[in-house]
Formats: sequence, structure tokens, C-alpha cells
Amino acid sequence: MSPSPTATPHGLPRRRPEWAGRNYTLLTGAAVITNLGSHGALIAAAFAVLEAGGSGGDVGLVAAARTLPLVLFLLVGGALADRLPRHRVMVAANALNCLSQAVFAVLVLAGDPQLWQMMLLTALCGTGTAFFNPAAEGMLLSSVSGEHSNRAFALFRMAMNGAGIGGAALGGAMIAAIGPGWVLAVDAAAFALAGLLRAFLRVDHVAGRAPGGGLLADLREGWVEVRTRPWLWSIVLQFSVVVAVVGAAEAVYGPLVARDRLGGPAPWGMALACFGAGTIAGALLMMMWKPRRLLLVGTLCVFPLALPSAGLAVPLPVWGLCAVMFVSGAAIEVFGVNWMTAMHQEIPEEKFSRVSAYDWFGSVSMLPLATALAGPAETAFGRTTALWGCAALVVVGTAAVLFVPDVRRLTRKHPPVRSAAPVPTAPDAAPDAARGSAAGVS
Repeated sequence: MSPSPTATPHGLPRRRPEWAGRNYTLLTGAAVITNLGSHGALIAAAFAVLEAGGSGGDVGLVAAARTLPLVLFLLVGGALADRLPRHRVMVAANALNCLSQAVFAVLVLAGDPQLWQMMLLTALCGTGTAFFNPAAEGMLLSSVSGEHSNRAFALFRMAMNGAGIGGAALGGAMIAAIGPGWVLAVDAAAFALAGLLRAFLRVDHVAGRAPGGGLLADLREGWVEVRTRPWLWSIVLQFSVVVAVVGAAEAVYGPLVARDRLGGPAPWGMALACFGAGTIAGALLMMMWKPRRLLLVGTLCVFPLALPSAGLAVPLPVWGLCAVMFVSGAAIEVFGVNWMTAMHQEIPEEKFSRVSAYDWFGSVSMLPLATALAGPAETAFGRTTALWGCAALVVVGTAAVLFVPDVRRLTRKHPPVRSAAPVPTAPDAAPDAARGSAAGVS
């Protein structure tokens, strides 16, 4: 339940809760705008390729062109975001995204875009995202303080997910009505507006960084933060596998099962919509629930991510598949809010973006490989076996993380107190941590 409005010094009621400060409000509003545009633009890019005479393979090439720079530049983006004012990195990234999408829109509206042009422009968009994501997450974490961080992160994620669902639906309708070029143009305008909002973010509460080493030194500092926290590196390793196999199942096998067994693309679209609805339900739950053992509860909620792959392997009827997608969406949102709360509580503010970059890098690094291998795996083992394999990897990897003591024991602090950088693990403790990782995370 939201807190009741409090009075301002002039006796007027506040229009937002006390914990939703200026930066948080600007960040949430800008995220809603960009998600409305970007989720429609992803669909528009695929249809732009097809309308230009491209094949399904060409659509895959354009999608890969967006993903590859994301993997290559994430760590550099994280280091820069902790070295430069984060809002400037975000605005510059939005400007690059705006420019690339605007040129893409002009080419599509002109009627003869070339495949290499579309790949180049989506690669530029992916590059902007690689620099934007660590800065944005660091800025969000630094904008929240006090006991309401759980509620703030839940509301932010709910707003983003809701905008993503609405953006995909609106983008699909606009593509059918006026074509993909105009949807890309709307996305460019959304980036421009969001960048303008982010230019008004304040960073005077962030302490200036003392002069230090170069980019590599910054990356090493961020890596120390990751490797000396077993709860952090173990879950990043877990999600490098989970994101890869779930992504392969939903991007490759899901549409095929829908085509062959469920009656076409409409049921699969309904299932994806149910997943999105589940994320909103999970965020609503986390606005009221503050579990004491953050990562234990969060990790237990990763197990349901095996359900969609298992449901496709059976395959379940449409209503059953929608049900498991809803449950998995709600569960992953519970994990996401607890994960952000743990990061906010445990990671020093001046290292937020670098640690976030390693988190993002670990999560997406295996996704291109998994989607590329999904087809050969289906040929070699059969689609049903491949889907059961995806479900098994989620279960095994998640169970392995529960063997890491810090994952089971890390607790919420009241009020939240950010920890100092940890002392590196002693050599005689390293084998135990390694065994916890090797138990099946990778």
C-alpha cells in the first residue's frame, strides 16, 4: 500500500510519495517513454527486413548485429559510467540511439534499405545500449535510499514492464496500419524525449571520484568487487546459463511449437503477453513484501523459469502454457527486485555501474551462442529433448547456486546500510567457493 501523501512546507499535499525523489521520478518517466518506443521498434526492425525482401536468416543477422556490440562494449560502458557523470553517459547514449533509429526510419520510409545498412544501424543502437545500461542502473541505485528501496525498485520495474507490453502491442498495431518506418521514427523521437528528461538529473549527491588509474584499472576494480563476493559471481554465472537457455527456448522453439502444435503465432503472442502480465503481478507483490533473506527467496523464484520450456516440450494446451508463463513472469520479477535491493545494499555507490556491467555482461554473453545452437540442437536431439534440456539446465544451475552460503544467508538490513568493499577471500577458502560454482552453474 502506498504511503499517504505528506504535506509540503507550504501546507500542500505531495503528489508523490516522499521516497520518489526528483531523480527517481525522472528516471522512471524516461524509462517508460523509451520502453514504449523500443519494444515496438524491435518488431518494426524485423518487418522492415522482411518488407525489403530479406529472409528469416536476414532477420537473425540484424538481431545479432544489435546483440554483438552489447556484449563487446558493456564492460567499457560500466567503467566510463563510474568515471564520468552517469547522466551524461545516458544522454549521449540516448542521442546515439535517436540518431541511428532516425536514419533507419528514413531509409525504410524511402523504400530501399540495404541489409548492411540495417545491420550497421542496429549495431549502433546496440552500442548505445551497452553504454546506457550500466550508467542507468548505477543512476537508479544511487537515486534510492532508506527502507523504501524495495518498493521503489518494484515500482520502477513494474512501470518498465508495463510500458514494454504496451509498446509491443502499440507497435504491432502501428506496423499493420502505417508501416514499420513510422514506428522506427516514433522510437527515435522517444529516445530524444527521454534524453531530454535525463539531462535534468542531478548528480550533486554523488561524491566526486579521486584521480585514479585508467580504464583497465577501473575494470580491475570492478572485477575485484565481483570476485570477492561469492553471492554475486555465482548468480551472475547462473544467469549466464539461465538467460541463454530461456532465450533460446522462447526465441527459437516457442514460435516453432506454436506453428506446429498450437495453431499459429496468435497463441504464442498470448503466452508472451501472460508472461508480461506476470511480471507486473510480481512487481505489485514486491511493493508489499520485504523478505528477510533476499537472495534465498530470489533464487528459489528462478526455478519456475524452467516451466515454459517444459510446457513447450509436452506441449501444454494454450491455457496451460499461458498459466506457466504468467507464473514464471511473476517469479522472475520477485528475483529481480530482491537482486536490485541486494546490489543497492551491498555494493559501494561509486562502483555501481562497473558491477552492473559485469552483471549484464555475464547475463547476455552466452545468449547469441545459445540461439545460434538451438537449431543444430533440435536437429541432433529433437525439439522435445532440446526443450527438456533447457528446463533441466535452469533447475540444475539454480540448485547449484543454493550451495553458496552467502546466497542462503545474505539478509536485508534495516535500515539499509551499504557495505564497504570486502576483503578478498582467503586462499584456503577459495576451493570451497570454486566447488560451489562448479557444482553445475556453468
